[in-house]
Amino acid sequence: MQNLNATELKKLIQTVFPYLAGDDRLAIFVDVPDKKVPDHQNWLQRRQIAKSWAQELQSVVAELNLKAVNLFFYPNVHSNNADLPEFAFAGENILPEMNAEKIINENAKISFTKIFETHQLYLAPTEFSTTAPLKLMAKKYNFRAATMPGFMPEMIPAMRLDYDIISARVNLLKSLVDAADGAFIFFMVDQKDFYKLYLDLRFRTGHSSTGLFPERGVAGNLPSGECYIVPYEGEKAKIASQSAGFLPVQFEDEVVIYQIQQNRAVTIITDGPFSQKEAEKIKAEPAYANLAELGLGVLADFGIQPIGQILLDEKLGLHIAFGRSDHFGGAVGVKDFSGPEKVEHTDRIYLPSLQNRIQVDRVELIMANGKGKTIMERDEWVVWGKAPRA
Repeated sequence: MQNLNATELKKLIQTVFPYLAGDDRLAIFVDVPDKKVPDHQNWLQRRQIAKSWAQELQSVVAELNLKAVNLFFYPNVHSNNADLPEFAFAGENILPEMNAEKIINENAKISFTKIFETHQLYLAPTEFSTTAPLKLMAKKYNFRAATMPGFMPEMIPAMRLDYDIISARVNLLKSLVDAADGAFIFFMVDQKDFYKLYLDLRFRTGHSSTGLFPERGVAGNLPSGECYIVPYEGEKAKIASQSAGFLPVQFEDEVVIYQIQQNRAVTIITDGPFSQKEAEKIKAEPAYANLAELGLGVLADFGIQPIGQILLDEKLGLHIAFGRSDHFGGAVGVKDFSGPEKVEHTDRIYLPSLQNRIQVDRVELIMANGKGKTIMERDEWVVWGKAPRA
């Protein structure tokens, strides 16, 4: 199993969290299975990795100018980007094999509030993503956090890339979406059927996710390499969102076509089991139907391949998300879903290896002066030269 040793972990922490005086306690978060969500091998392996990281980092705390590295386990929250529970459990005497019921019965609990008040740096290699709640808590408690949902050893090569180059590309994309009023995305299905989607980017700015956190009050993914922006959702009085068109998404062998109006999926125009399931979902859970993110990942240019985990795969190319957006500066949050366990932020990633029936024919930004700027053609970025392969 690939893993990071103490030397590699020290370099990682120094790169991801450049030294700031007073940031002297690092917390590692992992969630654990329960009766509702059973364990599986990748999840167990992730908890074992987290335990090993905590132990390895103990040997280099002085070199990292840290006073402590603490591991915390907590009951999983059953869905991505749902709010964290009230309590966690210190992991010194907890075995990775333990489930939530056993941990709760045999260990003293500690409030997340206390953890946030006493730790300044965070790694979160969890089963269910903590990106949304940690983004909000980072601002409140002024800490830095690297969220790693679904982390697997296969992601380690992406953590060894030249993040100076990645940062430059991500920041270039941010400058472009910041200057744009909207984006046209042209899709081709089965090399013959064309669909067009317009995303309204007014009143929004982009975010750079470079995997580096030099300033307090921020949280984001690691590994990383994307610019992302929330389309305008129509929350301003008397100003409707102009996002509209058709969005194809491939589920196994079926392509589901969503009709978009005012930044929401309002109906499904295709037939099939997945089309029916998605039609029922957008009707039952309107907040899920919200287009929550336009993501522009750059890592595919470096030879990184998808591994079936959102954390890495979304950083490889274009992706569009449904659901929660408030953690990205949008308007849709927990309150808009029917219950806390229904909250989700679900990315649909457009790579030939993941959606082989769909090609991103072109992505064109519409600038404030009305002129268009093409940034992607036939699934490849066209705003820079080829990157060196990993």
